[in-house]
Amino acid sequence: MTEERAALVSALGRADAIVIGAGAGLSAAAGFTYSGKRFHDHFADFEAKYGFHDMYAGGFYPYPSMEEYWAYWSRYILINRFQAPPKPVYERLYELVKDKNYFVITTNVDHCFQRAGFPKERLFYTQGDYGLLQCSVPCHNKTYDNEDLVRRMADTQKDMKIPSALVPRCPVCGKYMTMNLRSDYRFVEDEGWHNACARYRKFLDDHAQKNILYFELGVGGNTPAIIKYPFWRLTQKNPRAIYLCVNPEAVCPEEIKDRAILLKTDISQVL
Repeated sequence: MTEERAALVSALGRADAIVIGAGAGLSAAAGFTYSGKRFHDHFADFEAKYGFHDMYAGGFYPYPSMEEYWAYWSRYILINRFQAPPKPVYERLYELVKDKNYFVITTNVDHCFQRAGFPKERLFYTQGDYGLLQCSVPCHNKTYDNEDLVRRMADTQKDMKIPSALVPRCPVCGKYMTMNLRSDYRFVEDEGWHNACARYRKFLDDHAQKNILYFELGVGGNTPAIIKYPFWRLTQKNPRAIYLCVNPEAVCPEEIKDRAILLKTDISQVL
């Protein structure tokens, strides 16, 4: 751990700019686990009725009604978006970089960065936000905050169903609404998404040939084209760049091996 800490401190210290790329492993390190005790504490009734054993499986279950669908999802969103994670991993990361020149790109949709103090203008949530709704069609490119509605759904549900009056419908076309999560071509990239994307691209362009650290945390193999592969490619193109990955399965291509730091350990311990 001493060598790992020294490598991280050195890389952070020499960087003119830092690009943080965060995946699900970072939130898992913060305690946002989706099976085991945390799942049972909140979804034992759904598990008993439908036989799935983790939150991810529950999110894909074909519920017989929208009332039951939103009973599940309102609980899910409440604990994974509007409650703080059990461990202060994001806060520790913020303390490391808050006085540095940095930007964050993340596939996480749980809003943990802003809750920990990261300013919105330094964040690009590529895959959406549990805290936003969109038209399921979609008939227009706008998203809507859902916190008040989600809390009412969670507070008023009975027998694993919410009141029918709370099932959200699009204010424009009247079709059902859904979460603003990227799963297919219907994902809404609203004005805020495009503004964040433009800020991220500008940050990359402005520091393309400087001492830049591509700091990857908890990115797995589900969507490597969003963070992992671009980080490898950008490191290869800039001889002054460093690629730093914290992941038990950290790897990198041979082309950047001499400028890569692979910390195959627990994120929370490193931070």
